[in-house]
Amino acid sequence: MKRIIISLIVLLTTASGYAQSAVSLRDSLNAAEKELELRPDSINLRLKKARWNVELGEWDYAKNEYDLILLHDPDNLSALYFRAFVNTKLGRYGFARQDYMNVLRQVPNNYEAKLGLALLDDKDKKKTKAFDEINLLVQAFPDSASAYAARAGMEEERQMLYLAEYDYSEAIMRDPTNTDYILNRANILITLGKKAEARRDLELLIRLGIPCANLSDYFKRIGK
Repeated sequence: MKRIIISLIVLLTTASGYAQSAVSLRDSLNAAEKELELRPDSINLRLKKARWNVELGEWDYAKNEYDLILLHDPDNLSALYFRAFVNTKLGRYGFARQDYMNVLRQVPNNYEAKLGLALLDDKDKKKTKAFDEINLLVQAFPDSASAYAARAGMEEERQMLYLAEYDYSEAIMRDPTNTDYILNRANILITLGKKAEARRDLELLIRLGIPCANLSDYFKRIGK
């Protein structure tokens, strides 16, 4: 089965660390642009350039690249998936939905497209549909940490905090070093008054390399 590889950047760093990453990303983008000047018809190079545009948050530039790729290769799965992601960022929900559906037309059980569609529907205020979709996704992919985390996010938004705590715990069980999941669970635990458990999560984050200063507001909420 075809599968899209998604690269996600988590920016839970200091400002200087982020600046260094941004400089590195900009250098990679500049290199891709120079390569494209020599080989403007290369789809792989356009995918590479669009990737750097996405990681720098340059949504319009990324969309333009994916439009060009899909003009010449209408069934390119990576371009369809990432254009859907970019269109979501641009608030073009109808276009994003169509791109996700075109991925699923080629690969009906594609996990990334189904997850993207559920998150899109949630963002587009189709709350019941989104929750049904994420429940089905968890059932279909019970080993996926990101499916549990996505459902936890929806539950947290709906103030279903005990369910959200459970789902973040399931996500962490499958991906024990994911600092986003741990921080989100810590926040919920604090809200629920489970301060000892929240403190354990915050101490775990420090052991995983998150600076204590970045967590000071959370420690203040539990009374440190």
